[in-house]
Amino acid sequence: MTVRTPLVYNGSQLQEMKASDLANIYKVAAYYYGQSPAVTLTVAGSGGNLTSMNDTRLQAGAVSTSSGGYPSEGTTAEPSTVTTSYQRITQTVGTANITTSDTGKTFPIYWTGTQVRAMTQQDFIDTFVQPTIDVMALGSTTSAQGGTYFISTSSSVAGATLVSATPVFTDTRADTSLYTADQIGEALDQPQTITNYYLLKIDGEIGTGGSYNPPIFLDASNNLKQYSTADIGALLQEYVKNAVVNTAGYRLRYNIDGSGTLRGSAMVNTVLTGGSGNYQTRLVGSNDYRAQEFPDGTPATANTYSFKIEKS
Repeated sequence: MTVRTPLVYNGSQLQEMKASDLANIYKVAAYYYGQSPAVTLTVAGSGGNLTSMNDTRLQAGAVSTSSGGYPSEGTTAEPSTVTTSYQRITQTVGTANITTSDTGKTFPIYWTGTQVRAMTQQDFIDTFVQPTIDVMALGSTTSAQGGTYFISTSSSVAGATLVSATPVFTDTRADTSLYTADQIGEALDQPQTITNYYLLKIDGEIGTGGSYNPPIFLDASNNLKQYSTADIGALLQEYVKNAVVNTAGYRLRYNIDGSGTLRGSAMVNTVLTGGSGNYQTRLVGSNDYRAQEFPDGTPATANTYSFKIEKS
């Protein structure tokens, strides 16, 4: 691996890129990758190909009736568990390849110590492409991670675009306020939504606040030229897409509870625990005695699902 230090024009002369200059180029690369990502995620009501996640909650036990007195607590059905499975995220890995040939002057220049020289294709990959992907795969959700995805409890996040208004996971619990003795015999399952979790894609930006210093290249007549944003962006996009799809150790993939780095909010399934069923009775008529056990207890985490990004 050979990392070069590219040259930029500071307004009066050439100088080697600083770390901040390189960080801005990585942002440019991530931004252009995000305009046409090679690995995309979509959301549908069901049928996704990432791991299924289960939301669980309690519902009331079945009502018990008697004509000669209230059914005892020991004979009434206990609250039971309702499970809803969410498998809404589909990952699609596209195709990508390198079409730009190395003419010997295709890539940015650097200073060898004695002369100006154009990077080789591998220099370009080592200097710009792989470091960009290293940053894109971090757990952060800043513009430097442009074109990648994260989970949020909010459907509107600055600097990101909502993939779908359909939540990828919803945590629910029994709404104990809806269960009352005078309504015994009503619906067993009466849930409330605790938290919705949404999938968003980071927009990215060109440099920092839209500002960066483009690298320099040699034209066909060996003149020093500054890349246009469109030209360096297209070159970076092509190589980042190819690496994300094809290069071992730099393939970006997403998963639930697998290897990699948590991206955004963990998705929490909470339930009511510690209760034994809230036993209630109701007299409907002279020969209609009813009893039922409602969900009770205190909220607790049953399990947590982690949406992750991985360099594989």
